[in-house]
Amino acid sequence: MADTTTNLLPVNGATLSADPRVLEAARTSGARHGMDYTDDKAVTALLAERQRAMGATQRGWLAWIGGLTLTAGVILPFTVTALPERSAKQALLVTGVLLIVGVTSLTALCVRWKRELTHPALNGYRELLGVARAHGIPLTHVPAWLEGRTSGGSGKGWAPIPKYPSAPPLPIATHDAAPSPTQSTPTPPKPAGVAEYEQMADTGGWHDETGCLLLLVALIGAGWAWAEKVPVAYGLLALIPLAIAIWLAGSRQGNKKQALREEAKAYVQALTAAQAAGARMPELSPELKKLLDE
Repeated sequence: MADTTTNLLPVNGATLSADPRVLEAARTSGARHGMDYTDDKAVTALLAERQRAMGATQRGWLAWIGGLTLTAGVILPFTVTALPERSAKQALLVTGVLLIVGVTSLTALCVRWKRELTHPALNGYRELLGVARAHGIPLTHVPAWLEGRTSGGSGKGWAPIPKYPSAPPLPIATHDAAPSPTQSTPTPPKPAGVAEYEQMADTGGWHDETGCLLLLVALIGAGWAWAEKVPVAYGLLALIPLAIAIWLAGSRQGNKKQALREEAKAYVQALTAAQAAGARMPELSPELKKLLDE
């Protein structure tokens, strides 16, 4: 589920506007890049456009040429030993050309991808997100592609959100004089099923492997008992019901996790609707961020 599907932004315009210091930074950066970063529709369109542009570079002709020539250049040397000496030298020359073309194409592809990632309007938005975070505004979710990371990947990526020194909180008088427009839109409470999904999102996955291993041990033991006339080894067949029980437990856990996953998706959709209405969103848990990046 990608962010361009849910339209869940790292932070909405109403939240940015609630702090006059961040609002001023948004206006300054927006004027420089020709963008209104407080306009949620405009930001959503910008992110969708940039994500499509980055994806297009990875599917273009440079990717095909680079991948095919590099693969051919790696495989071709293994066929040289079956060729006459003169043909082998020619094959090695062709291999060198293929490797040069492949590396050059993939390097050009990387340059184009980074150029799309560092689009001026996108750079301005990342800078604004860094300013917002420095002023105590939580970023609900920063998609992996926006920082140049792989889906679910960790690390800073090619274009991380800048880090700025923490700013002091707004004076109380400022809050009283300019109440936040987000106060009238509550944040949807987190359902118990979503909290349970967060706890078990990374659990499981061992049932199939363990069940297969037990079944294999049971069959090998039975074969050994029959071949070597060791009746006691037939006792390993008792592992077969245990393997079946583990498979069934894994199936039940998988079904439950899938149901909770759907509930988590519905919760994210509810957050998206509330954010669009002006609510200030909290930062999502790592499990929900991973769900969004899949």
